[in-house]
Amino acid sequence: MARWPDGRGKLVVHGDGSRAAVAVPLEIATSYRARTKGLLGRDSVDGAILLSPAGGIHTFRMRIPIDVAYLDRHLTVMAVRTMKPGRLGLPRFRSRHVLESEAGVMAGWGLEVGVRVAVEVES
Repeated sequence: MARWPDGRGKLVVHGDGSRAAVAVPLEIATSYRARTKGLLGRDSVDGAILLSPAGGIHTFRMRIPIDVAYLDRHLTVMAVRTMKPGRLGLPRFRSRHVLESEAGVMAGWGLEVGVRVAVEVES
């Protein structure tokens, strides 16, 4: 399983034959404190936030609906859901990481079940 420090980076959504790869600004939250805070109290998100390790999330005290992608240990998308504020997401068996972004943007990036992503950490 990959291990990154808290900070910033880039999420690369690999394309297929019909779509080019997409790079998205990424906030990385791997410490307990950063994962616990996540997107709470924010009105918007620039790109996405990666919670790692994480198998499930909630949207209590969130202000905006979000897209959630569950990733396995190989960074392959297992499920993508849109969640309204005040909801509890069911934990996903084998999920090791969770991506969160504003509702509706993941589809535009080509993020769907079976797609593999990469995380590039800014130095």
